[in-house]
Parts: sequence; structure tokens; C-alpha cells
Amino acid sequence: MFRKLSMAIAALTLMAGAAYADPIEGNWKTQSGETAAIGNCGGAFCITLKTGKHAGKQIGKMSASGEGSYAGSITDPADDKTYKGKAKLNGGSMKMSGCVFGGLICKSQNWTKL
Repeated sequence: MFRKLSMAIAALTLMAGAAYADPIEGNWKTQSGETAAIGNCGGAFCITLKTGKHAGKQIGKMSASGEGSYAGSITDPADDKTYKGKAKLNGGSMKMSGCVFGGLICKSQNWTKL
């Protein structure tokens, strides 16, 4: 009986972990058409390109900064420039933005969850 109970608890724990995944986690279609994977990495969320010319490259790291909001850094893989980054979720879409020089130069993109 103890063995069955332990197995049931383990199964519920695994299901609960999947149910509590952060909304930013998953695969996202970038504005330029590549697929980016966002997953938990050491208390933050790492952004890695899965497709395209720069597949396999980690291009960002974000931490939650409020409900549906994230902050960290984002790198443009085309020129390897790193920006102070922000992400804001709105349902199945996310606005990614990055700025340098105290916000004087900014870029933004809209991504869609796959």
C-alpha cells in the first residue's frame, strides 16, 4: 500500500509541476520567422533559438518582474549586440524589446506562442 501511495504522490507531483509552468516557457515564433525556446535556467528564463541561421544560440535571459512582465537581457544574433531587455505577455503574444544607452536606442518585436 505504501508503494502505491508513493507512486500516486510522485505522479501528482509531476503533473502539478507541468501545470505550474510559467506562461513565458515554451516555443515562440519570432517576428523574423525563427522559433525560439524559452525555458527555466537557474531561477531565470533562457531564450535559445531553435531554427534559422543562429539555431542553438542563447540570445537572452529574463526574470519575472511582475504579472506577465519580464526583464533581463536580449542579444540580437545578427550583430551580437546585447540590450537591456523586457518582455510583456498578452495571451498568446509577447512584445520583446531591448534598449541601450539608457533607452535612447531601442528595438522591439512581437512574438507568437506556438
